[in-house]
Amino acid sequence: MKFLQILRKAATSPQNRHRVSSFSANNGRRFFSHLHSQPPPPSASFGIAFDIDGVILRGETPIGGSPQALKRLYDDSGNMSIPYVFLTNGGGVPETERAAELSKLLSVRILASQVIQGHSPFMQLVNRFENELIIAVGKGEPAKVMSEYGFKNVLSLDEYASYFEHIDPLGKFKNSTSQLAGCKKYSSKETDSENGPPSQRVEAVFIVSDSVDWSRDIQVLCDILSTGGLPGREISTQPPLYFANDDLSYQGLFPTERLGMGAFRIALESIYNRVYPNALEYTSYGKPNPFVFKNAEKILMQSICHPIEGQNPLKTLYMIGDNPLVDIKGAQQAGQPWFSILTRSGVFKGKGNHPVYPADLVVDTVEEAVDYILRKETLQT
Repeated sequence: MKFLQILRKAATSPQNRHRVSSFSANNGRRFFSHLHSQPPPPSASFGIAFDIDGVILRGETPIGGSPQALKRLYDDSGNMSIPYVFLTNGGGVPETERAAELSKLLSVRILASQVIQGHSPFMQLVNRFENELIIAVGKGEPAKVMSEYGFKNVLSLDEYASYFEHIDPLGKFKNSTSQLAGCKKYSSKETDSENGPPSQRVEAVFIVSDSVDWSRDIQVLCDILSTGGLPGREISTQPPLYFANDDLSYQGLFPTERLGMGAFRIALESIYNRVYPNALEYTSYGKPNPFVFKNAEKILMQSICHPIEGQNPLKTLYMIGDNPLVDIKGAQQAGQPWFSILTRSGVFKGKGNHPVYPADLVVDTVEEAVDYILRKETLQT
């Protein structure tokens, strides 16, 4: 835990203050309109945003009575009666697949339009990089995610690194070197091909989900970013770098917190700034940035009956999360009409409230949170 405290201090220092890009309401409507149509629109005057890891699931196991809690948001016909979304910094798979997975695990009908992941805002950059070579980094299927968003020339870092002989000096010591059975290994002669990826300039890098191999990924990213997108060449202008979130830690299956994408960003930035003459430039998305909550608000508004232009019929929006530094801080910064509920089922395990980012309400489980919301809104089920 002392190590995590050091990382948090580094993350909030002036030298490491990350840059944030906005995610507009128009973008939100455009991004999710193609995924699936909404069910019959509910008419409630409030909405709910659920974090996933540590609130709804731990690994692939539902926790805190989450299946029962979510079922209370549907009518007897199985249609959604209370508008809600999942607002998570996680990712690594397309929203369609994440929705299908959640539906199966939680035994309710969940649409892709209800799933807002850390990398969902990357869709807004399709027009800029649609036909350019981009690199997608992280666990899961980062290249598939970006391809489904509309990027037409995308490689995962696993695939890209396989084109360069000896780019990872520790590769021969790793058991994972055989995992890329589908990625062709190219000799040094082949990598000089005029049309191969090594001869193409990488125009942007997207950290879609958590890095699996920090040593390899930091090495290759430094090669790409320091040379203007042409590893092995001279120092040049850095291509754009985007992070899906800046979480220092998250609650996984292990009893204590695990290092997240924010920790990886700190490691990459620290090394890059020590080795190369120009400081690393990047843009970070994800909670706790207020624009994420504002976008969720717009998406929830679009799911209800007859919204009035210029007015918000949702009088209260509830954020249910387990991480004070991400979920609660983000809801507080977003302001009205957000109401924050902190669960003790994940990152936060304190007896009272969080001393720095106190929630409006603290409960043990998501089921207790939903019960409170429905009682407060005078909806008895």
